[in-house]
Amino acid sequence: MEMPPSPDEAAARETIIPTQTGDTCGCIPPHHRKMWRFWGGACFTILVLAAFAQPLLALINYAAGSELHSYILLVPFVSAYLLYLRRDQLRRKYVIDFPLAIVSLAGGLGVFVFTYWLGFAGRAPAVNERLVLLTLSFLCCLAAGGFFFFGRGWMRAAAFPLAYLIFMVPMPDAMAEALETASKSASAEVANVLFHLSGTPFLRAGAIFQLPNITIEVAQECSGIRSSWVLFMTSILAANLFLKTRWRRFALVAFVIPLGILRNGFRILVIGLLCVNVGPQMIHSIIHRRGGPVFFMLSLVPFLLVLWWLRKGEVRTRQPE
Repeated sequence: MEMPPSPDEAAARETIIPTQTGDTCGCIPPHHRKMWRFWGGACFTILVLAAFAQPLLALINYAAGSELHSYILLVPFVSAYLLYLRRDQLRRKYVIDFPLAIVSLAGGLGVFVFTYWLGFAGRAPAVNERLVLLTLSFLCCLAAGGFFFFGRGWMRAAAFPLAYLIFMVPMPDAMAEALETASKSASAEVANVLFHLSGTPFLRAGAIFQLPNITIEVAQECSGIRSSWVLFMTSILAANLFLKTRWRRFALVAFVIPLGILRNGFRILVIGLLCVNVGPQMIHSIIHRRGGPVFFMLSLVPFLLVLWWLRKGEVRTRQPE
């Protein structure tokens, strides 16, 4: 029969606390390791923000003074809110992913060094291109910290909120010009159809419409590229939040392309009819100069109807399951 342990032996056994790895060396408990990773990631983020303080302040000033890029100021808050919504889905078990952390950090530092090397070499990029490169470098460094401190599983769960930060990158000038030209041409075609349907007599030469009492031209400023881009961002956000099936998400995002063109054509029609029926002075009215938000809000009506229809169909198909 086994003898009961002596008081000294019992005390010795109680002082041995096994760790998660099965050793008795007094390693850091799992809870403390999680806290270390959390605070380490927070400190790393602060260091990255400090290192990129000058480019980020330049980006804020650039966005605040730009009609096209003013949406950038809201993107970090949207991403933070999306992370908050997914807080229960984020993995609690953190596993360092060295390869992806090193690749992300190397990419970010490479772009950072390349940008300043261009300046030293006398080929400094324009303000827009410089901010594009430095913002990409900043996002790559943030991703490196995520892979190092939280791991691939956590980054996969937070993929959409973090990927949405790509809209912090300003639209390159070449891309903006190409989109404006395409949107202007498409809007002129839609306006041509709408003028025919309205019964308004007119003559057209390319982007120029000769109406009774006035001749209007669809210029680059009439492309509505900012409203269309914000609508595109909104569709991506709404598709992720309210739809689950991939094809419905794609359908909602694809729908905003013809919707944006139709909105611009309708705006040209309204301004043209006001100039014909009220007077040529309406070309200088507030509805022409500052009417973009009004027509953007109008475009949200069919957008929300399509979103409601897609979500209703998704709920109907999931009910039997």
